[in-house]
Amino acid sequence: MTELTTLSIADAREKLRAKEISASELTEAYIATVEGGDVLNAYSVKTPEIAREQAAAADKRLGDGDAPSMCGIPIGVKDLYCTKGVNSQSGSNILRDFKPTYESTVTQNLWDDGAVMLGKLSMDEFAMGSSNETSCYGPVISPWRAKGSDAKLTPGGSSGGSATALAADMAMATLGTDTGGSIRQPAAFTGLVGLKPTWGRVSRWGIIAFASSLDQAGPFTRTVRDAAIMLGSMASIDDKDSTSAEIEVPDYEAALTGDLKGKRIGVPKEYVADGMSSEIKALWEKGADDLRAKGAEVVEISLPHTKYALPSYYIIAPAEASSNLARYDGVRYGQRAELAQGDGITEMYEKSRAEGFGHEVKRRIMMGAYVLSAGYYDAYYSRAQKIRTLIKGDFETAFENVDAILTPTTPSPAFELGAVSDPVEMYLQDIFTVTVNMAGLPGISVPAGLSETGLPLGLQLIGKAFDEANLLNTAYALEDTAGFTAKPEKWW
Repeated sequence: MTELTTLSIADAREKLRAKEISASELTEAYIATVEGGDVLNAYSVKTPEIAREQAAAADKRLGDGDAPSMCGIPIGVKDLYCTKGVNSQSGSNILRDFKPTYESTVTQNLWDDGAVMLGKLSMDEFAMGSSNETSCYGPVISPWRAKGSDAKLTPGGSSGGSATALAADMAMATLGTDTGGSIRQPAAFTGLVGLKPTWGRVSRWGIIAFASSLDQAGPFTRTVRDAAIMLGSMASIDDKDSTSAEIEVPDYEAALTGDLKGKRIGVPKEYVADGMSSEIKALWEKGADDLRAKGAEVVEISLPHTKYALPSYYIIAPAEASSNLARYDGVRYGQRAELAQGDGITEMYEKSRAEGFGHEVKRRIMMGAYVLSAGYYDAYYSRAQKIRTLIKGDFETAFENVDAILTPTTPSPAFELGAVSDPVEMYLQDIFTVTVNMAGLPGISVPAGLSETGLPLGLQLIGKAFDEANLLNTAYALEDTAGFTAKPEKWW
């Protein structure tokens, strides 16, 4: 049973098609690991009966020879994807017991391809956080531990449940979303591949919104090949999402040759941050050498407006959040406060929102309302949007001369739960990732080494818009030379 839960999607696909294993057998193995992993708090809802039904249907398709690549593959779904009849509450009490009557486009695409849902995965409330400590379900715990320590570590955020579930072999792949690094940072912290596609490549319909111009759905997988397989199933042109790009989905897996001859990889000088640890810098340099060994030319580039990205992001994202979250008022669904005699509709709104939202969400709603208010809109929001245009322009200029960009994913390995209490210090976790969201580009984190304390470290590759095929191929080459195979020792 244990061996089944360590297979990659690609390996499981071959065994399923060859009838060496069945989807039902594979699913039962994962249901057992999910049941044994409660201490990690990765799953907010378990759906074993749904999984068994989907696995039986997948076995029939496999028997009939009608088996897409994701057919029979057991996955976990981040809590902000709407899944029909299954709790989808974005880690928040304001949406307590919300069961959608519809399916998000991404999950429907996966179910249409025969994937199997093991359950919903915990996350920072409304995807606001970098450590998965703001969830109404409580913190998610990483399966990794530092050498000689029993301290509980963060799996990163906001997709911490997605990262922990996969790293602990409680799913074969998982769904996340990335607004400022919420796929790539947890992937780096837990030794996984995490892909944020181009904004518009994957439909956002049926995904509970945080910041609509920044949010993007993507996969967590064990390998780059698996990421290519899963993205091919997730991505589609969607009439229900007006921001979905009308660009046909290519065969991402077919692009994985590992050949980088003639490719140029940019290393931005502005990403050498003050106080960058020697091990992160050494990992970055080794990554550049690894890409050279695959035939690429590595050159220094400049992204001059990088230093403005983080403050601009933390104006734009809260502004959009304050608008998106205005709909949660206690009227139609979710949390509604108990009212006192004489309370009216205004008191109901105020009390329901005060009780339903957590501290970090309230903080960002207030920040967003402030920067959008009369007298401050031009000083903050309008200026941040102009800087965003400049950041996008920096990347466009860089990509005239390079095919991809290499950076660290995070400024450090995973930290202890509760170790970061200052909100600004927590926001700095996104320093290497937010530029990708601001520019709407694809980015991928690849596990590339271990820290001095034995914890995973990741490298980030950034690609041209809608050029996920070449980005994945570059990541495939980096993965091959990095040769990362470490897994956490089971203690849970």
